[in-house]
Order: sequence, then structure tokens, then C-alpha cells
Amino acid sequence: MKVDVLLGLQWGDEGKGKVVDVLTPNYDVVVRFQGGPNAGHTLEFEGQKYVLRSIPSGIFQGDKLNVIGNGVVLDPALFKAEAESLEASGHPLKERLHISKKAHLILPTHRILDAAYEAAKGKSKVGTTGKGIGPTYTDKVSRNGLRVGDILHNFEEKYLAAKARHEAILKSLNYEYDITELERTWMEGIEYLKQFHLVDSEHEINNLLKAGKSVLCEGAQGTMLDVDFGSYPFVTSSNTICAGACTGLGVAPNKIGEVYGIMKAYCTRVGAGPFPTELFDETGKRIRDLGHEYGAVTGRERRCGWIDLVALKYAIMINGVTQLIMMKSDVLDDFDTIKACVGYKIGGKEIDYFPYDIKEDDIEPIYVEMPGWKTDMTKYTSENEFPEEFNAYIDFLETELETPIKIISIGPDRDQTIVRYTE
Repeated sequence: MKVDVLLGLQWGDEGKGKVVDVLTPNYDVVVRFQGGPNAGHTLEFEGQKYVLRSIPSGIFQGDKLNVIGNGVVLDPALFKAEAESLEASGHPLKERLHISKKAHLILPTHRILDAAYEAAKGKSKVGTTGKGIGPTYTDKVSRNGLRVGDILHNFEEKYLAAKARHEAILKSLNYEYDITELERTWMEGIEYLKQFHLVDSEHEINNLLKAGKSVLCEGAQGTMLDVDFGSYPFVTSSNTICAGACTGLGVAPNKIGEVYGIMKAYCTRVGAGPFPTELFDETGKRIRDLGHEYGAVTGRERRCGWIDLVALKYAIMINGVTQLIMMKSDVLDDFDTIKACVGYKIGGKEIDYFPYDIKEDDIEPIYVEMPGWKTDMTKYTSENEFPEEFNAYIDFLETELETPIKIISIGPDRDQTIVRYTE
């Protein structure tokens, strides 16, 4: 069997959780391969709304196995709160969720370091969520991290050494803090973690593949936040692209099958950093309000703009996307005109590729305009009901991106998802 990968193609918040939930019945296993609790996946069904931070979005579909892979960074306190909330709502986890021993732990001092580093940057802030993601990945790369498997072997000694190292850094930054409550809930989370199956996930996943089981990988954030290929330095601290599934799970590149790339019918971004198609006018505010564009974890207001096909072509190339999934099409239902960015003008020169660096002041987006469909599509159940103008928008995107759009979302509920069967 092959491993199929589902990931975001923009700056995150594309709706990956909903699509994983919709696709899960087709798979035996759902795995998360990177990122941490700074990524919120929102799902709505049966009149309920759920926000997942670290737990894979396949957790709601019966007895499917879900795995948190080695590429993930895990905060035990936040994980405990998330898991207990799910269990209280009738979704048992203990038997259907496995956690990689090689996943790195976010320590209480990582969260404090995150805040201290941002404070020290002043106006140059990256706009982190303050969840300790960057400092945890820093420790991982510098070979100073603690992993889930460490809680089973001489943990207190390892933890105190890591804490002391962090406290020395905080002292050098003259940063005042109180770790008492953070540490208390974190230690409770460590004890809670011990109740789960802690596994050598690379062996488990490859053995499942050998046994003919189908696996869906769930990415967090989006391609344009990838630490190598995103809008650096305004990026996350992990590889959000398809290749990250190999290193974040321990599967070989030749095991990758379908690559589902998720995009919105427009574009959003949270936090600081360049965003070529951002709208600062009433249209941008209207998209934000209609799309309820606020962070699932942080509640932060998302910046909104028209779809950026330059960045999308780049993301499709980097990931080897085989199928596109377009979310929140319904948000544009009442617009007279729809725009799509097909190129950038930088210093008077027009380009149609994603450059080394994109600076907010230097880029002017080049737009193509199309008529809106002016139709409420939220009740549709088939692509045969799509208005002519919406079909024209889909055709235009498929031509520009040279990739088929196979699934279209027309609302937040899992039932508001249309699979296209056209060739």
C-alpha cells in the first residue's frame, strides 16, 4: 500500500481537518507528521464543533487508528486538555490513538522562551502563537531535546537538566516569569501521557503498510509556512511540505501515493509576514466576516485577500500535488467580481514565478477578473447544480494550476462537501 498525504498549499487555515474527517472512511490509519498545538483543525458535524490541536482529525470516525508521528512536537498539558475534552464528548481515545516515542516534548520553559524571544525582537516579531514551537524544534536540531520516550527512562534527571539550561538563557535575557502553574499542569500531562500507547511509530506504520493497510497523513499549517520553502523568516519551525511526511513518520519517498493539496477559494494569513494579495479595504473585511476568519487556537484575526496562483503553482510543484481540494467556495457566493493573482510586478518587472523573497512593499499583484456566481451554493449536493460562473472559475483554476480540483467544500459541515467526478 501507499501513504496518501493531505496538506495545505497556502499560509495554513485551509480547512484540512474537515477534509481529513471526510476522507477517513477510505483509510485504515490517520497520522499527523509535523507541527504542534499551534495548529488548530476545526471540524463541524451533527451540530457540534470541535477544534483539534495535536490529535489527528481521523479520531471521530469509528475505530480507526490514529497516530501522532515523530515529527510532531507535543505539549503534555495541552494534549491532556484536548484529549479529556474529546473523551467527555463521547470520543474515546485510549485504544485508537498511538503516540510516537520519538515525538519531541514542549517543555514549560519552551513556552516562556517563545515569549521572551518575541519580546526581544520588538518590531521584528515573527508573530508566533506563543506555544513554544520554535524553541522546541531548536532544541531538537541542536540535540538538546526531550522526547516522549524519555518519560519512561530517567525522566526527572533529563527534565531538570533541560530546565536549567533554559533558565540560564532566560536570565541572560532579563526576562521575568513564573513557571509554577505551567509546570504543575505540564507534570499532570506527563502522567496522563503514560496512559496511552507510546510506540516506535516508524516500525508501526511500515508494518501496517506491509499488512495492506491504507494510511492518510495529515499535515499542519501550510506550504507557504514551510521552514525551507515558505516566506522565511515568517514561517513555522517544521517542514510542512510533502517531504516532511517522510521524515515526520519514517516512511520512504517511494511509499507516497496521492498528494491532496488543499486551498481556499481565496487566501488568508495569520500573523506577520508578506502577503501579496492581502486586501486592506472593505472587500477584505467582508471576506473575513463571511468566512469567519479567526484562528481556531488563538482567535487571532486572519488577514484576507484574493487567491494567489503564483504561490499556488509553487506549492503544487514543491509538493507534487496530484489532486486539489478547494475550500470555502461559499464565502464568495455574493461577490459581483472575483479576482485571481496570476503574476507579480516587482520593480516594474512582471514575473509569474515565486521569487527568493517577497517583501510587502515591493510586490504588486497582477489580477485577472471574472464575474461572480451570485448564488447561494451551501445547500447543493452535486456538481451538476453549480452555476455557470462558478464552473468557469473552476475551469480557469484547473487550467492555470494544471491540476484537477476533485473536491469542493461549500460550507463548514462534513455534509457540505462535493466530490467531482468529471474528467
